Amino acid sequence: MKKTLFTLLIVLPTLLAAQNATIKIDLERSIGDIDPRIYGVFMEPIQFNGKRFGLPDSVQFNTLYGTLYDPFSPLADDNGFKKNYMEAMKELKITNMRWPGGNFLMGYNWQDGIGPKDQRPARINLAWGGIDNNHMGTDEWMALNKTIGSENVVCVNLGLGDIKDAVYWLEYCNYPGGTYYSDLRARNGHKEPYHVKLWDLGNEVDGYPWELGYKTAEDYVKTGREAAKAMKSVDSTIKLVASGSSYYEPSGIWVDWNRKVLEGLGDKIDYLSIHRYWERSDDYYAYMGQSAMDFEEKIKVPAAQIETARVKNGFKKPIYISVDEWGLMSRNTLSVLPVAQCFNSFLRHANVVKMANFTLLTSLLGSDTKKGTFKTPLFYIFKAFSNNCRGISVDTHVSCDTFNTPKFSDIPYLDVTTTYAKETNTVFINVVNRHKEKAITADMVTTSGNFAGKAEASLIAGASLNEVYEFDKQDQYVPVKKMVDTRGKQLTYTFPPHSFTQIKAGVITK
Repeated sequence: MKKTLFTLLIVLPTLLAAQNATIKIDLERSIGDIDPRIYGVFMEPIQFNGKRFGLPDSVQFNTLYGTLYDPFSPLADDNGFKKNYMEAMKELKITNMRWPGGNFLMGYNWQDGIGPKDQRPARINLAWGGIDNNHMGTDEWMALNKTIGSENVVCVNLGLGDIKDAVYWLEYCNYPGGTYYSDLRARNGHKEPYHVKLWDLGNEVDGYPWELGYKTAEDYVKTGREAAKAMKSVDSTIKLVASGSSYYEPSGIWVDWNRKVLEGLGDKIDYLSIHRYWERSDDYYAYMGQSAMDFEEKIKVPAAQIETARVKNGFKKPIYISVDEWGLMSRNTLSVLPVAQCFNSFLRHANVVKMANFTLLTSLLGSDTKKGTFKTPLFYIFKAFSNNCRGISVDTHVSCDTFNTPKFSDIPYLDVTTTYAKETNTVFINVVNRHKEKAITADMVTTSGNFAGKAEASLIAGASLNEVYEFDKQDQYVPVKKMVDTRGKQLTYTFPPHSFTQIKAGVITK
């Protein structure tokens, strides 16, 4: 699609607009401070064959080995990581990385991944199949995060592993010296401790059908309490993440799981982890609207449960939500717009969602097996949020037409959040027009202060919803920018159908 088509989308005639909408922005009503940790990624070694991606079955690949980590690649840095991914992560200002899993974690022995690489044992990847040579281990993951400039989030194996393994891993990473595992770290070339602050107590432990070492909520609470006690004996400064919802089967047992975990572990943890991937549907409005409401629900319910557990049990310190696995396969406009809606959900709940990890790091770039990686609209949507949406999330009220799906009613066509940076007196208004066919014109009104000067709108859209992104078209995916006039407290803009727009505007608050 040509850039001229993008321009035409920006200036669609009024007669194509679905209706006039109103977006009210109240800078004096803060939802909460935006924690930069919501701009994190998740990474694990997943073994795939090509069939899942529309390629021949003979095409085999791993999300880590040969993709991100490949010492033999001409793109590899001194640590074996591909520079194209490293540069992209720096541009996205990735704040943290959760590793090494994922399902892989629950069958993983961290001690297989330390020491000289030629002496590390090759193991069967019990979660995903294939063979893991363990060349990416603890010290390599630490080096990867250092290269990116991100924080480590380490998941300990409370599936097929045991509490002692978790304690020894923490000792290897954080203890200054004078013990077996801290001295082993030094012998492996890393005398200084890594000071990892964030530790996950297992992964998707409620995932009965698929997870290695699944536990009931009661058993997980018992194991988690003992693990927390032992790990805090090694390093009292760490923060712990409990395994919350991941198994959303129809009876709603996931709600009971969260309740039991919060009541049993709430005094030991700092975060409750939830995992949610965008629900697929062949119906456009179910996919864009019903799935969005489902994603909101999976945040709102645990948030309410956290508050209930706090009041009931008298917990003194806050417990936050970590959405440390989220995302979807993003190969076209239809599958990219939900990413913006997920970020909007995080911002709408900035008071409780304080960490998030997109699945996977390597998914943030498009990839052509013959031509290499490239930046797709997914990359640019992620960048729009991670680079710009800092500061505070502020109250935003949207009045527009709505639609219904079999499960949810009155879903607004416009999905909107606003962030405010006091230091620069700048707002970023993030708008997804979920309407499949019609543009929507909206009056944006600030209820406190005035807009200052011209605003800048950045548009990410596509004429086709289903056209797969291609390497040779990457120049067309760069957001199209347009200056927009403001009038005191108001600015007006027309949002093209099935699009994401971010508007940057200065404000005068006094």
